[in-house]
Amino acid sequence: MNDTRRLQQRLRLFDAVTIVSGSMIGSGIFFALSIMAETVQTPGILIGLWIFGGVFTLLGAMSFAELAAMHPHAGGQYVFLREAYSDFWGFLFGWTQFLVIQTGFNAAVAIAFAKYLGSLVPRLGEANRLLTIPLGDLLPSGIQAGVPDCLRHLEINSAQMVACGVIAVLTAVNIRGVREGAFVQNLFTVLKVLALGALIVAGLSRASDVSHFLPLVEPIPGPRVAMTSGEGVLQTAFLAGLAVALSKALFAYDAWNTVTFVAEEVHDSRRTLPRALLLGSLLVAVIYVLANLAYLAVLPIGEIAAVPENRVAQRVAEVLFGNVGSTLVIVAILVSTFGCVNGMILGGARVSYAMAREGLFFRICARLHPRTGTPATALVFQGVWSAVLALTGSYSALLTYTTFASVFFGGLTVAAVYRLRWTQPDQARPYRCWGYPLTPALYLAICLAFLVFVIQGAPQETGIGMLLILSGIPFYWRWKRRRSG
Repeated sequence: MNDTRRLQQRLRLFDAVTIVSGSMIGSGIFFALSIMAETVQTPGILIGLWIFGGVFTLLGAMSFAELAAMHPHAGGQYVFLREAYSDFWGFLFGWTQFLVIQTGFNAAVAIAFAKYLGSLVPRLGEANRLLTIPLGDLLPSGIQAGVPDCLRHLEINSAQMVACGVIAVLTAVNIRGVREGAFVQNLFTVLKVLALGALIVAGLSRASDVSHFLPLVEPIPGPRVAMTSGEGVLQTAFLAGLAVALSKALFAYDAWNTVTFVAEEVHDSRRTLPRALLLGSLLVAVIYVLANLAYLAVLPIGEIAAVPENRVAQRVAEVLFGNVGSTLVIVAILVSTFGCVNGMILGGARVSYAMAREGLFFRICARLHPRTGTPATALVFQGVWSAVLALTGSYSALLTYTTFASVFFGGLTVAAVYRLRWTQPDQARPYRCWGYPLTPALYLAICLAFLVFVIQGAPQETGIGMLLILSGIPFYWRWKRRRSG
């Protein structure tokens, strides 16, 4: 290993765009509309939520583009927070990213891949249990009650092993070289875009019944809201359902910032990164809106809400192509989730590498592979922890706690545009945020409203999420003292 060399610039614009779009497009677009229709059944409003999510993402991407062009270094968002505030805030982001957000997403999307592979090959599915370990029985009775169910009786099934295999294979690919990782990303992103494009064209060509898109704005609550609400509080319940539906759309748009983590490896990064962020985000927004229009063109909103297991894309494909359509969508989901995991593995390890390079993480993670020049140890650390979360099933619980952290750090990073305009006025800005100061302000206003909703709607989960963030403080002081010494 060698920790003195720097990462090499081997990524071009197309690679960067596929990292943005390929990391965003996972499994959400194949299910989210059905989940959203359970709380809101106004087609026009649902499409409006997808458009809103795309605009919100583009607002964030414009701010991140200015920061990335200013500081095109490994770690991306970690570097932006460090430059704008202090290494303390950068560390807390990087810590939470490694502990829960990035590794939790790796585990969750890899499990999604395994579940759908299991629908084609049942022996590889969740139903095939391989091992049960009663960990709770090994603990003192006084603390057994506080242990999560997923750990009290640890069950290992074939899907979890497949997920670990996917994580291991893609980690190995990215250790071999950033070009190899980029090749996988390019290939699977092109395949998933073509698959969605085919579904969109076939669906929209069936758009003969305009009633599927109506009403446009009349507030109609979904079955979940209608069943749990009295007539007097229906309007309030509809607004709550609207917020839930929006959260599902925003979740599908997540991970667009992944390309900033590999900024140091992008050729002509000060020009390429802003273009990649904006082009990739815009591409996904267009695909998402058109895909949901295609779903509505084929199925009425009531049927979309009632689709078993929320598999709306699969049901649409069955209507369009018959039984073979179901298999085609499963294959498309496998392609989509595989490419999504690759993008997150490729980018995520660069954050812990950047922290370690500055003495704020395990030192060994700062080493580069002597032959391939990749942050091999950081990739292994990330892969092992992602696999642990997949095997224990704890990723699902942990991800419910990270909504607050993800939105909070996103807002804090966009606010860094204002702070750096003040503290670093003479710093070169090859790209300036379009619409400044209005566009960052709009993003921050939406973030603030969403944080308030999250805190009010899930105070316990928010509290645990904050504790996960703060759990990094002892490690920060330990590594900071070691660095100073």
